[in-house]
Amino acid sequence: MVLEAFIVALLLGLPVGLALGLTGGGGSLLAVPLLMGVMGYAPDQAVPLSLLVVALSSALGSVWVLQARQVAVRPVLVFAAFGLATAPLGLQLGTWLPASLFVLVFGLLSLLVAALMWRQAGGAEVVPPRASAGLDTSAAVCRLRDDGQLRFTAPCAAVLALAGAATGLLTGVLGVGGGFVIVPMLVAVTQLGIHRAVASSLLIITVIGFGGAVSAAITGQLALEPMTVGFIAGGLGGMVGGRLLAPRLPGPWLQRGFAVAIGIVGVYMIWQRLNGGFA
Repeated sequence: MVLEAFIVALLLGLPVGLALGLTGGGGSLLAVPLLMGVMGYAPDQAVPLSLLVVALSSALGSVWVLQARQVAVRPVLVFAAFGLATAPLGLQLGTWLPASLFVLVFGLLSLLVAALMWRQAGGAEVVPPRASAGLDTSAAVCRLRDDGQLRFTAPCAAVLALAGAATGLLTGVLGVGGGFVIVPMLVAVTQLGIHRAVASSLLIITVIGFGGAVSAAITGQLALEPMTVGFIAGGLGGMVGGRLLAPRLPGPWLQRGFAVAIGIVGVYMIWQRLNGGFA
C-alpha cells in the first residue's frame, strides 16, 4: 500500500518538474492543486511542500544551466536576495488566509497566468524556441554591454530588487515559485532574452523556494512522509525530461500547451471553491 502511494505521488510530481524544465516556471501552479486535490493536503501544508518540490526540481535544473554558463549571475543575486527576504513574510501572511479564499485567489491567478501565456504565445510565432529574436527589449532598464554582460546600474538594481521582493511575497502566500513572473520580468528589464531568462529563473526559484521551505520547517509547517518523497522524486524526473525536450519543441507550442493546463487548473480550483471543496 505504501509502495502504491509512492508510485502515485511520483507520477503526480512528473508534470511539476516537466513544466519547470520546459518553461522555467509554473511548476507550483500544478503542484499546489495536486497536493490539495489528489493528495489531500490543506493549503498551509501544500504551500511549503510545493516550495520544497519546486526548489529541489529547480536546483537540478540550475546545475544544468550553470554548467552551460547560461545564468546571468548579478541579476539572479539581487532578485533572489530580496525574494528570499520576503518569502517567510509571505508564508506567515498565507497562514492567515481562510482556505476558501486561498482556493479562489489561486484559481483566479491561474486563469490570469493562462490568459497572459496564451496571448504571449500568439504573438511569438516567429520566435525560435528559447531565442530572443523578435522580442521588444527597447525599454529595458538593464542594458547589455557589447560583450553580452549586463551594464549593472542603480536603476537596474532597484527594479530587480522590487521584482524580487514581490515574487518572494507571492511565493510565500500561494506557494507558487514565481517563474511565470520572473521570466517575463527578466526579459523585459534586462534584455537577456528567453533562453538566459529561463536559465536564470531556475536559480532564482531554487533560492526563494528553499528559503521558504526552510522557514516553514522551522515553524513546523513542513512535514515529510513517503508520499511527499515520491512527489519530489517525480518532480526531479520531470525536470530532467523537460530540460531534454525544451530545445526540441517550438516555443509557442510550449506556451500554449502550458496555458491550457494552467487554465484547467484555474477552472478546477474555482469550481472547488463554488462547491465548497478544500474548505
